[in-house]
Amino acid sequence: MLVTLVAAALAIAGTLLGAVVTARFQERAAERQVRAAHGEAIRRDRLEAVTALACAASDHRRAMWMRGEAVLQGASPERIEALRGESHMTRSAVTRPLVALRVLIEDRAVRAAADEMVTLTYALRDAYATAEALAVAREAAKGAHDGFVDVAADYLGGAA
Repeated sequence: MLVTLVAAALAIAGTLLGAVVTARFQERAAERQVRAAHGEAIRRDRLEAVTALACAASDHRRAMWMRGEAVLQGASPERIEALRGESHMTRSAVTRPLVALRVLIEDRAVRAAADEMVTLTYALRDAYATAEALAVAREAAKGAHDGFVDVAADYLGGAA
């Protein structure tokens, strides 16, 4: 009788211990899945911020180029004003992805490349003196854009 009770107690204890161990393994697996999903969501958000910023800067560079060409070619005040309005909209469109990038990416190289790209894109406004100055400013902004994309790609590739 005592042997039966001890055997039953051991069986119950073994069953309980097995349930606890199994539950812990399942909990850890669920935690890993949550971490992986969170990591993928952050990576996706970072990629979206980089992509949106690169596109917005490119749109603003184009708008500033067109505005500069219009100024240099002596376009009508109405045309220049319309292009000014467009460039104000494209400049404003740079703000949201730049803020998102700053919130989501702490890497100094990515931030510095983004700042350089934005600064050189905004600098087109100061290059309306001659066609050559405008072309040089545009090429500098394009180079900074490509540099930003390369730095961001390296960062995102390493963060994967």
